[in-house]
Amino acid sequence: MGKLFHMMSRTPVIFLLFSLSGAADALYKQWIPDTNYGNKTNWDKGSVPCGNDIVKFLAQRNISVYVKTVHSIQEMWLPVNGEFILPSGGGFTVNSGGEPGCGAGVTTQFKDAESLQWFDPELWKAAASLDDLEKGRFLFSVHEESVPCQNDDVVFRDGTTFRVDTTSNKLIVPVQSVTVLSKKFSRSSEFSQYLGSHSGQMQFHGSSAPSVGAATCEDASGCNCGNSVNHDRICSKVKCAPMSCKKPLYPTGHCCDVCGAIVTVQYTLGFNLESYRNRLQHLFLSLASYRSIHLGMSKVLKSQLFLGVIPRASVAVIQIVLLDGESGELAEALARDILNDVQDQGSNLGISGAEFQASSGAMVVGAVIGVIVLVAGILVLAVLYRRGIVKIPTMPTISVPSLSSLRQSKQEIGEFTDHGFENPIFDQPVVMPEVPGIYGSEAMNSIALKSSGVYFTNPAFDENETSVDFTV
Repeated sequence: MGKLFHMMSRTPVIFLLFSLSGAADALYKQWIPDTNYGNKTNWDKGSVPCGNDIVKFLAQRNISVYVKTVHSIQEMWLPVNGEFILPSGGGFTVNSGGEPGCGAGVTTQFKDAESLQWFDPELWKAAASLDDLEKGRFLFSVHEESVPCQNDDVVFRDGTTFRVDTTSNKLIVPVQSVTVLSKKFSRSSEFSQYLGSHSGQMQFHGSSAPSVGAATCEDASGCNCGNSVNHDRICSKVKCAPMSCKKPLYPTGHCCDVCGAIVTVQYTLGFNLESYRNRLQHLFLSLASYRSIHLGMSKVLKSQLFLGVIPRASVAVIQIVLLDGESGELAEALARDILNDVQDQGSNLGISGAEFQASSGAMVVGAVIGVIVLVAGILVLAVLYRRGIVKIPTMPTISVPSLSSLRQSKQEIGEFTDHGFENPIFDQPVVMPEVPGIYGSEAMNSIALKSSGVYFTNPAFDENETSVDFTV
């Protein structure tokens, strides 16, 4: 028989629910499995052991077990390391004389919880508030956001224990807070101390550790979940069902193709993600015709294509995933209603445009600020032009000279510049008028014409000593 469990006694704590205005796009993510002794799904026989049964725990598995009430047993085999958490009224009694109605007794074994992983989207439930968690008003999300995001509050249900593998592709798993047995940890130092305790080591294990106190999302349009780095790890736990619709869709952050519709919303500074989520919930999902639809909304990065071909930088948009669990026709109808609402109220909601794709192959684009009018105008002009009602004015013809004509023009320009222009004073001295006092014999003797130009003789200087040419 293994060592005795580390026995702990805890006084009951009242789990008071507060109505708090949380950070933008922050949700509450609740862990579903537990390691409670009184949960029949934790036993290999599918029932809680009775007084005539022999109870066994795996010897080499660490485990934390919550025992809410008193249980009668015949015999118990304990693991090497583990703990029972016993609130007031919880415990065990040894049945030596047999328990009526329990039968002959069997050997039953507690299931191994070692393989339960943090990044398994099937093991979490999401809600917008603690009150919604309590009342079962859960939200649908794509797989990446079904597990806790960096701005989310993680909740392990009161009156339960658990065992979770937090191994990640990073050293830490950041979240806003973690609540265990009604104790909320939002400070890193306090939670690190708990992880080092005996209970913390029994409940959390793996190569990575959860970390609380992540930066609060201050962006009203939502923040990045931060789980894309673990996309493959998350999807390794998901089993995708075959799709029968005409054109299955693949939402960003999801692991499987879906039959339904995806609405992509372009937003402006006035957009608020939580307000818009609440609007769609009350305006559409409250209708009897749409109550079966799952709606998931989040901010994602979407690659842009110029002219539908050339990749451009990714931009942040709001992705709305609509699933109806069937062919997707009902989801497509809701997508059209959402686009109509965008057309009517988008400018008041901080939405500049929207479009949707449906698994039927339909694709519809809606805009709020003048785009439809512009496109319609272009189409009308195109129709009128084809019918000859509108004509495009012809542009004047511009002739481009050939290379040979350019060379010929260059030669002609060169010959023209070589000749220059005729100057009656210098080029033809014979036509100069012989005006006495101006162009007399003395003046003419002081001016000499040469082939290289004209120079003047200065009688104050000796021509043999100095000669200055003024060439024209």
